[in-house]
Amino acid sequence: MSKRLTFKRRNRKILPKFISLILVLILGFGTVLFMFYNQNYQGRDNGERVTLTIPEGASLATISRILKENGVIRSERAFLFAAKLEKAYQNMKSGTHTLTKDMPYDKIFEVLSNSAQDNGETVKVTIPEGFELRQIADRLEEKGLINKEVFYDVMENEEFDFFVDIPRRENRFEGYLFPETYIFKKDAGEKYIIQTMLSQFEKVFNEEYRKRAQELGMTVDQVVTLASIIEREALGDEDRDLISSVFHNRLKVKSPEYLQYLQSCATIQYILKERKPVISVADTIIDSPYNTYMYKGLPIGPISSPGEKAIRAALYPAQSDYYFFKLNQDNKHVFSKTYQEHQRVK
Repeated sequence: MSKRLTFKRRNRKILPKFISLILVLILGFGTVLFMFYNQNYQGRDNGERVTLTIPEGASLATISRILKENGVIRSERAFLFAAKLEKAYQNMKSGTHTLTKDMPYDKIFEVLSNSAQDNGETVKVTIPEGFELRQIADRLEEKGLINKEVFYDVMENEEFDFFVDIPRRENRFEGYLFPETYIFKKDAGEKYIIQTMLSQFEKVFNEEYRKRAQELGMTVDQVVTLASIIEREALGDEDRDLISSVFHNRLKVKSPEYLQYLQSCATIQYILKERKPVISVADTIIDSPYNTYMYKGLPIGPISSPGEKAIRAALYPAQSDYYFFKLNQDNKHVFSKTYQEHQRVK
């Protein structure tokens, strides 16, 4: 008998066993997957009601996390798989929804696909560019949308779906609650309002802006900090880019040393919590990490919520040799290259 014939016969014996083993493994894996999926899909629904808020523009991963945190589902992974398999995500709506703990997935899909609970009352609120966080809180409370104490507590202690890793500091989200006109349900809640405004910032600060920040060697937080100062210093569209160029020039200069201080009056006004028309010498020596007369470079964080034009100006400054700017008697900014020129402005 030839070796080739023996090899063929041996193959005929081994191949069926190998195929059987593969089928057993596939069947076993499929059974485990089905049991895991089915167990999570069906849920036990203990009847305990949960009211939660899905932010505007929330991703499926964010929705899954919110459901898991509130006990509506047991497994984020299983829910993600089911939602994608049944193409349920595209029908999910933002807003406030009432579900139950350990709820079956088909019921969750049904609830989230319907319009959020509505008490019939909405509130329109406009947050202007350059508003500080305290002013935003005042405006929202005046509109009956928040309790300020709860608002600050939620900002400090809750987790949010946001792409910027903001350093822990006082007024954590200063600069990031995007200035815009919003329409909120009267009972939207503090967390939903904050998340909606953060999501709007994320939409505006797009991939182009993120890449540009990297080109400049700046973090998003540094860009927003600079943009917030520009927002407060600029009179309008005509001078944002030039003001940005002054600050960029000062951030890059090596000497003389005094030019490394941004010396922005807006940062002093932020410390004082009032917009004094004239800053005194005493004001400029207040020891604060926001004081750009005392400390070189950018302050510790943003001083207001900048609009997109200010953000763009921070990222794309005009090309200039200016290191100074000052309001003249006609209430217009005059830009200068030297301190001597700056002193002559009337």
